[in-house]
Amino acid sequence: MKPLLMAVAIIVASLSCPQAAFAQNTGAANPTPVKQWWNARYPRPAGPNPNAKKMPLISVRGNHFVDPQENTVLFRGLSIADPDKIDGEGHWNRDFFVHVQQTGARLVRIPVHPIAWRTRTPQGYLILLDQAVDWCTELGMYVDIDWHSIGNLHTGLFQDPMYQTSLQETFEFWRTIASHFAGNNTVAFYELFNEPTMFSNKLGPISWSDWKQINEELIATIRAYDRDRIPLVAGFDWAYDLTPLHLAPINAEGIGYVTHPYPNKRPKPWEPKWEEDFGFAASQYPIIATEIGFWRRPGTPDDGYGPAIINYLEGRGISWLAWVYDPEWGPRMISSWDTFALTDEGEFFSHAMKSQALPAPPAQTPVTH
Repeated sequence: MKPLLMAVAIIVASLSCPQAAFAQNTGAANPTPVKQWWNARYPRPAGPNPNAKKMPLISVRGNHFVDPQENTVLFRGLSIADPDKIDGEGHWNRDFFVHVQQTGARLVRIPVHPIAWRTRTPQGYLILLDQAVDWCTELGMYVDIDWHSIGNLHTGLFQDPMYQTSLQETFEFWRTIASHFAGNNTVAFYELFNEPTMFSNKLGPISWSDWKQINEELIATIRAYDRDRIPLVAGFDWAYDLTPLHLAPINAEGIGYVTHPYPNKRPKPWEPKWEEDFGFAASQYPIIATEIGFWRRPGTPDDGYGPAIINYLEGRGISWLAWVYDPEWGPRMISSWDTFALTDEGEFFSHAMKSQALPAPPAQTPVTH
């Protein structure tokens, strides 16, 4: 073909097929399709779920959680490990949740670590959460979805790399979760942030006013998508201290508060200090102790924490969740993936979920997440 005719042919081809012209000009036999970034979307709401309304809707009335008949509901349950961890170890299946149900748990806390959320991608992680919610619905258990970070959202400093996140990612997480699970009664709670802490200012300062504003903005964002789930707001000092509620409670209706009253938070006698640090708030607001636990060291004497904390919480109408149903993270409730045998801690809390006749518990050891 003569040069002039070839040039005309290329121009005509480019007008009718820009990608063909690109291939002609670059010499690419199989050009890479143009990625249509303008069609990208955030995860969309879940499609209709026939199981979404099988569990009665839980809501807030005064200082209690209630069912549709206005009966007060006090939750007893446990935290599992991060679903990404459980799946990676080959145990993410319905049978796992059957074992959880057999402990007597009525509420299952699902901790989502920011690093797992990013690594698996939101779309991939939602597959795990959908499975968990469906299995829990079948087994008659409610779900608490927990954004499991430890640190200071205000400064962007965190206790360990697995907790690294940001305000933007936290808002994106809850926008995604609220959009996806809106209308699903099995998901009763959105636990906004696991354990806020300054770690003696090693993670920088944050005022209660700062924390209050962050949570109020998160709640407003969630409720643009989902008005029925109950947001849970944690106190300072690794989610232990709720004393700022005396002067400046969160400006939002229909929420609950979180405390983590591990035995090392205060010396004995615990009960007066628990009342001072978080128990007083139960007179006005619904509260969940979303982490309690202990671990027996061989040869250590029983310190009485187990019956003390259960009797105190239930006497105050405070719901509770034991940490953690996993054979590696501690305090661990099971000793092995092979048998799902309960540890001393697991036996104690399982008995407490099923009965108010509480056995003597073992002593404490450190917590791992």
